[in-house]
Amino acid sequence: MHTVEILGNCLDLARRLGYEIRQEWLAGNGGGGCILRGRKILFLDLALGPAEQLDYVLETLLQDPEATQLPMPQAMHDLFGVRKSA
Repeated sequence: MHTVEILGNCLDLARRLGYEIRQEWLAGNGGGGCILRGRKILFLDLALGPAEQLDYVLETLLQDPEATQLPMPQAMHDLFGVRKSA
């Protein structure tokens, strides 16, 4: 799976977890998730490339205990270190 495809899948997962995705120009200063007034928000810095954006999205998803409970492609299971049960 390519980085852009994985990023798209991770953003879909974030939406299923209730995150509002905000794509903002943050001048390369990063991004990530937060909770504002009870709403989950994930900021993507448009100044960053797909690989860096993916790093911030993964960092946010790895902190969400519900993330590994949702169905996802096997390539994403590998990113999260999740093993399929036998």
